[in-house]
Amino acid sequence: MRSLLWGRGVSALGDGLWFTIWALYLTRIAGLPPVAVGAGLAVASAVGMVAAVPLGAFADRAGARPVLVALTLVRAVAMAGYLAVDGVGTFLAVTIPFTALATGGTAVRTALITGLVSGSAERVRVLAQQRVAQHVGYAAGAGLGALVLTADARWAYTLAIAGNAVSFLVLAGATLLVPAPARTPKTTTRVVLQDRPYLYVTAETAVLSLCWAMLSAGLPLWLAGRTHLPLGLGGIVVVVSSVGIALFQVPFARFARTATQAARTAVVSGAVLAASCVLLATTAGGAGAGAIAVVGLAAVLHVVGELGYVAANWGLSVRLMREDAKGAYQGVTEAATATVQMVGPGVFTLAVGGLGGPGWLLIALVFLAAVAPVPALTRRAIRTREPAVR
Repeated sequence: MRSLLWGRGVSALGDGLWFTIWALYLTRIAGLPPVAVGAGLAVASAVGMVAAVPLGAFADRAGARPVLVALTLVRAVAMAGYLAVDGVGTFLAVTIPFTALATGGTAVRTALITGLVSGSAERVRVLAQQRVAQHVGYAAGAGLGALVLTADARWAYTLAIAGNAVSFLVLAGATLLVPAPARTPKTTTRVVLQDRPYLYVTAETAVLSLCWAMLSAGLPLWLAGRTHLPLGLGGIVVVVSSVGIALFQVPFARFARTATQAARTAVVSGAVLAASCVLLATTAGGAGAGAIAVVGLAAVLHVVGELGYVAANWGLSVRLMREDAKGAYQGVTEAATATVQMVGPGVFTLAVGGLGGPGWLLIALVFLAAVAPVPALTRRAIRTREPAVR
């Protein structure tokens, strides 16, 4: 796990670097129209959602480790391919494999970890450690990305892209150092797609992943269009979130040691995120220290809700999955999350950007409605597991 942890941290550094610079690189250096970039990313995301479950099932049959290494190497080549992008055609040729394989890769990585670690509580703890390494890497990569944007020269972007490609090679090498879990040759996607109790739990909890679009889309739109607060406050909130995740994601894993406990944590998470939305709604037209304090409190509630959601999502998906189809089950979980992430920015643009304060209240109701049935759905799913889980 230590090898995989370091590999994930290095890869996340490259991801944070790319996340910071990709928009300007593609539009200013590669000269692509913004509309084409947005459409290409949407297509790639859609392909990723469709491919996640088959990739997970394939990992069950062929082995999670070799499949994850292969996916990582393909993404390394695709990242290097961005240096050759000179039009929409080449952009799609590298963006579709790079972006689409990210969702399936996450599912396969989770399957690999759960195949190497026994016990749901220990699995959730190790997944939490991986997420901490990921966010530390993101933060460091974003700092390097800021330097690249400051230089704003082709050579700087070229070094950044090459560095990210190398980070994927490091992750592939680190993955080769871990043992290979047993394969399950008879696994098919039909196994998980027919498991309705699992699908219902996954669909409801995936709605909580709107919390990520809440920071990336909802809050900036709100600060710019409905308050008199400094726009930089949004960046401070993101820093608070990153620090909170790095410090508390592992401790929060203890709230998802069983499926029943994870379901309760999901309910608390939804309630806390809803409270954060309500607080933000009260800052309409706000300015000054008082409004900033309210946004700060909303940010704290948001990070608590996010920590709870992530822990609950792991606890439910890991505890309720079939041991002989880990990849396929994790593929469904990642596909559901990716679907919400794809529509999330649009949801907040329409709700917060269009409706203002009432839009935040609407999102709060969505959070509450999503988590309300989770305990009952989880109990139903538990009754269908063999042997029974608790």
